[in-house]
Amino acid sequence: MHDNGHRQVEHTIDVGAPAAEVYRLIADVRHWPRIFPPTVYAEQVERADRSERIRIWATANGAVKHWTSRRELDPDGLRVDFRQEVSAAPVAAMGGAWVIEPAGAATARIRLLHDYRAIDDDPADLAWIDEAVDRNSKAELAALKANVERAVGAGEELVFSFTDSVDIDGAAKDVYEFLDQAQHWQHRLPHVSRVVLTEDTPGVQTLEMVTVTKDGAAHTTKSIRVCFPHHRIVYKQTTLPALMSLHTGCWDITEHESGVTASSEHTVVLNPATITAVLGPEAGIGEARAFVRTALSTNSTATLGLAKDYAESLRR
Repeated sequence: MHDNGHRQVEHTIDVGAPAAEVYRLIADVRHWPRIFPPTVYAEQVERADRSERIRIWATANGAVKHWTSRRELDPDGLRVDFRQEVSAAPVAAMGGAWVIEPAGAATARIRLLHDYRAIDDDPADLAWIDEAVDRNSKAELAALKANVERAVGAGEELVFSFTDSVDIDGAAKDVYEFLDQAQHWQHRLPHVSRVVLTEDTPGVQTLEMVTVTKDGAAHTTKSIRVCFPHHRIVYKQTTLPALMSLHTGCWDITEHESGVTASSEHTVVLNPATITAVLGPEAGIGEARAFVRTALSTNSTATLGLAKDYAESLRR
């Protein structure tokens, strides 16, 4: 539909996964960093019976944008309607729906509907939005298909989460500062040899690091971090080591009577295609899980220990 600058468009894709499973992954936004490559972090802000407000941070053309949407959830109809509360220019209004249609016991068709307007119904802006919606929808659906089929087909052994924690006799703001000010890590953390931190928008960081493993090998990683003073930093790795197809994480700082507890949580999806190349012909998923967990835990625990030393030294 193309009347008076208001557009309605539809994109579809077929997936080899049960419709109910597809709905579950779309309906719970905590899954979104795992199934949509541009999504860095998504959270539920409010929840009523079948409606919610969500906040999403995602990359668009290399920049991180964030917005708040209202969603109506229909688990019986396998449909989620969404409407941006405040859109980013040049979009005046944006909404739509995810509609999942069963196409047999183990296959489904996903329909992604959008309706939108440009600010002042500007034709050039509308053309820009047309192109962005078309490109993003195709990329989003292709990624959704690949990740949903992998999540359903591979079982849970490729996906795992774990947490390391430390108790600190210090102030939450000092622990947070150590984790937030990652530009100092190359001087403060022995396993980090180089850091480039950029923060064009307050609270949204791009962190590029070279870390050195016990055997002396150097790895370059890149992450996008969203920071919530003074209690939480969430991140998604965009440049990954070969063994992982996804890595998201979270630094959490919780205050209690006797000080603070700082923890580091990781969620990983292994890449089974690279296991034997990296770990040898005998290695399987179990060895890869153990290797990745040890590597990430070692670095997180070292970082938490040094954050503890930093915060406790400031309290003395």
